[in-house]
Amino acid sequence: MGSVVGFIVSLLIGALGIYVGARVVTDTDDYGYAVITAIVGSLVWWIVAVLVGWIPLIGGLLALVAWIWVINVRYPGGWGNAIAIGFIAWIAVVAVLYVLAVLGVVTFDALGIPAV
Repeated sequence: MGSVVGFIVSLLIGALGIYVGARVVTDTDDYGYAVITAIVGSLVWWIVAVLVGWIPLIGGLLALVAWIWVINVRYPGGWGNAIAIGFIAWIAVVAVLYVLAVLGVVTFDALGIPAV
């Protein structure tokens, strides 16, 4: 039960980051859309990481590009907006997780956001 709750909390925090990034960059106001983006993004990230993650530096970079590609496909504005959404999402999730980790509520990781 704990791992299911952890998965859901992690997913919701990751989606929150994507929602904030998309809201700031594209003025998109749809949290459900961000949840789907977080799920698809984490799946694509995982697949690419499994396939090429063993290649030093390039593997992780390709997984990151794949995650940004998902954002690019799901939100308007092209690669520049996708990169901005991803960056803002990462910052937002780090901030939320830091506060929650300090309070002892969660561990410092989130589904749908790379390297967090």
